[in-house]
Amino acid sequence: MNDTEHFIKVLKERDISLEMVDSAMTVPDRVEEMEDGTKHYLKQFDTAAGRWLRVVVNMKSDPPRRITAFFDRRLRRKQNENKSG
Repeated sequence: MNDTEHFIKVLKERDISLEMVDSAMTVPDRVEEMEDGTKHYLKQFDTAAGRWLRVVVNMKSDPPRRITAFFDRRLRRKQNENKSG
């Protein structure tokens, strides 16, 4: 798997470790295959205050390339809405 320069940069900026990325990809809580050819790996981390990490991979590349990773606030918001609803 290859990483884009953007991917490496955002990991540092967002304080996301490669170990977290690897965990999200090897043991995800969810995987979303998108129409644009990307695959999104999602994992919730108790060590990150219950936040959801989303890792986006371009599956059309050969080999596939990790594009970006971020803590997905939308998923956290949905989870909180479901708890209070």
